[in-house]
Amino acid sequence: MISIWTIIKEIIIPHRKSNIRLNPEFEVLEDAHIQVFLLGTDSHRMYGIDIYNSRNRHITIGKNKEKKFLLDIYQMSNQDPLEEFLSKFKEGQLSSNLTSKQKLSLLKILRKKRPTFFHW
Repeated sequence: MISIWTIIKEIIIPHRKSNIRLNPEFEVLEDAHIQVFLLGTDSHRMYGIDIYNSRNRHITIGKNKEKKFLLDIYQMSNQDPLEEFLSKFKEGQLSSNLTSKQKLSLLKILRKKRPTFFHW
């Protein structure tokens, strides 16, 4: 599998005693279909986190098993990554002075360096 980019995103889960702050790194892989969301056992023990794989995946924190936090799992599309990027970039304008080859090259660079240009 080929790594496309790494996303480091702070996750804050509200808790009555103190908020839980996690700093996971998500590795985006080419052609990966992720079905599982994992937290290390150190986080489980420290915060009392339980993950349930029922119809809707959710976690509970601490002794309060009534309050559930849903985990949404998304499949990557089968669409070509460049085509998918182009569809999201459809409102952008490129100079008409550029050749088709130059435009394609520019779009490939923008896609590759996407975290630099776009905020999550």
